[in-house]
Amino acid sequence: MRDGILVINAGSSSIKFSLYIANGDEKPLLSCKGQVEGINVSPHFVAKAPHGAVLNEQRWPDQPNLSHSALFKYMIDWIESQLGDAQLKAAGHRVVHGGSQYAQPLLIDDDLMVELEKLVPLAPLHQPHNLAPIRALKEVHPELLQVACFDTAFHRSNPWTSQSFALPRKITGEGVKRYGFHGLSYEYIARQLGQIAPAVARGKVVVCHLGSGASMCAISEGKSIASTMGFTALDGLPMGTRTGTLDAGVVLYLLQQKGMSAKEIEDMLYKQSGLIGVSGVSNDMRVLLESSEPHAAEAVELFVYRISRELGSLAAAMGGIDALVFTAGIGEHSPKVRSLVCEHAQWLGVTIDEDANKHNAQLISTIDSPVSIWVIPTDEEMMIAKHTREVLHSIKA
Repeated sequence: MRDGILVINAGSSSIKFSLYIANGDEKPLLSCKGQVEGINVSPHFVAKAPHGAVLNEQRWPDQPNLSHSALFKYMIDWIESQLGDAQLKAAGHRVVHGGSQYAQPLLIDDDLMVELEKLVPLAPLHQPHNLAPIRALKEVHPELLQVACFDTAFHRSNPWTSQSFALPRKITGEGVKRYGFHGLSYEYIARQLGQIAPAVARGKVVVCHLGSGASMCAISEGKSIASTMGFTALDGLPMGTRTGTLDAGVVLYLLQQKGMSAKEIEDMLYKQSGLIGVSGVSNDMRVLLESSEPHAAEAVELFVYRISRELGSLAAAMGGIDALVFTAGIGEHSPKVRSLVCEHAQWLGVTIDEDANKHNAQLISTIDSPVSIWVIPTDEEMMIAKHTREVLHSIKA
């Protein structure tokens, strides 16, 4: 009997899921995917086939306080009805923060949950929502194995200089340092590049994960060397609603001179800044590129400028660059942004083939470009499924 693997990616008001069927040592096969959204407001369950057709949909408009456990029971019951000759064997969870100690996926037990709870202060807007489904799933399906896949794990190969702030060592010792995020995406891209172009993957690569959440990572010989996100997922590039890199003095100014509370500052930095804050129009890059508003153009310009600066920084961290990879929503689907970034990076030897770029080809650099340029779709859920299968195999062994 084949193994079914459930992948969970939970947020504050939604739970995304994907069901994979293990296929020996081959890539797990996606069976269906969906989400539960509107949690605590008006829960809505929808499941779709891999090609997008709706398989099931359910709403609970009069039950806003429906518990995670109740929603998971409905999800699990429906998923198990779709398994056919397979059996649900494990659930893999995206856990944003693994701290300094966790550099690989782990089977979840009570002791690990205690340790992951201790990391909540390092990711208060994400970690609690990652842990809640683990508890709910244990309640409704206690015998199901659960695996934690950490978004920080891929960056544990960073040298100490990449991870350190110039703070008193006592503060650093409390865990205040650069962790990096989007690690599951970067790990997936590193593996994919290794299959597509092995020689390139062994070189010095900068990956641009450009989406509503955006970051960049320097990868040398398949290992993370440095990334733009730091202590939190607020650092680095401007994002849909997040500031990106910010002088800490600005936070002191908002506290001391503007009299803002910590919560007000948090909301501003995480929800009112970035593309929406600069443009006043939208946090959606597609809308900004089509807008005639001057501030929309400025938001795009700032986004590209920051990518360009970080590209130089990451190339310096590796001592050079052999390849540039674009991924995630904007990176995969916006030829305009890719073109602007590459135009700014000509000094690094980046030369784009605009026709290939326009058609979203996989390789979009010119033949004579010293730096190859790639567009590779990311798949964090597939990475979690692979990790979960590997943990299952290690248990069976």
